[in-house]
Amino acid sequence: MALGPVYLLSLFLHAFVGWRVAPDLFLLAPVLGGALWVGLALSALLMPMGVLARRVARPPLTTVLTWAGLLCMGLFSSLFVLTLVREAALLVAHVGAWVWPGVFDLASWQTDTALALPPLALLITVLGFWNARRTAAVVRVDVPITNLPAALHGFTVAQISDVHVGPTIKTQYLQRIVARINGLDAHMVAITGDLVDGSVKELHQHVAPLANLRSTHGTFFVTGNHEYYSGAHSWIDALRGLGLTVLMNEHVVIDHHSDTARATMVVAGVADYTAHHFDEGHRSDPRAAMADAPAGFKLLLAHQPRSADAAADAGFDLQLSGHTHGGQFWPWMYFVKFQQPFTAGLHKLRNLWVYTSRGTGYWGPPKRFGAPSEITLLRLTLA
Repeated sequence: MALGPVYLLSLFLHAFVGWRVAPDLFLLAPVLGGALWVGLALSALLMPMGVLARRVARPPLTTVLTWAGLLCMGLFSSLFVLTLVREAALLVAHVGAWVWPGVFDLASWQTDTALALPPLALLITVLGFWNARRTAAVVRVDVPITNLPAALHGFTVAQISDVHVGPTIKTQYLQRIVARINGLDAHMVAITGDLVDGSVKELHQHVAPLANLRSTHGTFFVTGNHEYYSGAHSWIDALRGLGLTVLMNEHVVIDHHSDTARATMVVAGVADYTAHHFDEGHRSDPRAAMADAPAGFKLLLAHQPRSADAAADAGFDLQLSGHTHGGQFWPWMYFVKFQQPFTAGLHKLRNLWVYTSRGTGYWGPPKRFGAPSEITLLRLTLA
C-alpha cells in the first residue's frame, strides 16, 4: 500500500469535514473553527499510521503511532458519518424553510449542529473505546434442537470469534478472555476464526494463553480470512502446538456422557469461505467436512455466516460463525446484511440453526458502539 494515495485520501476526507463544519464554528468563535482545523490536520496525518506505522518507524514508536492512528480512525469515522447526517438534516431544513418561510431558523440550526458535532463524535468514541477494551460479557443462548439425544440436552459450547490479537490486542487482553471462559465450565470451546492479525513470529507469545483453555472435550478452531492475511499454514501449526484441534474441512466425533445417558456429537469445521483465494487446497467445503460422519447431532464451525447455505445442504443442525463483528460500531451494522445473510444472533435457515457472534475483540479502531463484544455460551436444548 503506497503512502501517497493513502495520505491524499485521508487529507481529502478530513478537508471535507472542515469545509462543511468549520465555517459555522468560526461564526460562533474563531477559536472553535481554528481548533477544528488543527484537530483535523493532526488526524489526517496520524490516521494512516494506524495501518502503516510499521513501515515508517521502529518499536516502541511503532506502537505509539499505531495506537494514535487507530484512535484517530475511530474518532474520524464518527465525525465523518455525523457530518453526512448533518448535511442531510440541513437539506431537510432548507426545504422546510422554503415551504414554510419563517418557521425554521436556519442560521441557528447550522451553528448549533456544528457546535454539537465534534463533542458528540468524541463521546461516541470514548464509549466505544470502553466497550472495546473491556472484557467481553457472556451472552447465554439456548438452541432448541428437534430430536436432540437426551445426553446432549444441556450440552454447552463456549464460543469466541474475531479476537484479532495484533497491534492493540495482546497477552493480557486474551488472558482475561480465557479466564472468563474457564469460569463457564463449558463442555467444549469453539474459536470461529480471525484470531490474529499478524505473523506467528510477531504474535505467538500473545496467543499462548489459549493453551490454558479448559473444557470437557477441548478447544476447536477454524480459520478466518485474517488468518490467511497472516500466514494461515504457520498459524495452523502453531495453534495445534498449543493443544487446539484445528478443523480443516473435517470432523471429529465426541462421545459425551450425561448422568444417565451417552451420545455422540459430530463437530466439524471448514476453512474460511474465501480461503481458496489464498490456497486452493483450503477451499471451504461443508459437505467434505461431513464425509463419513456417523448419525447424530452435527455441529459446524464456519467463520463466515454465508457458509450456511452449503451447511444446510450438507445436513448440519447448528452452525457457529463470526466475521461480522455485528457491525462493530454505528452505523456499519446496517451494511453487513449486504455481504452476509446474518449480522448477529440466532437465526434459522431451513433445518439449520445459525448463530453469528458479534466477536470477542475488535478490528482496527479500538471502538465498539451499538455492537458489544461477546463470549457466547450456547446450550443445546430439546425442542
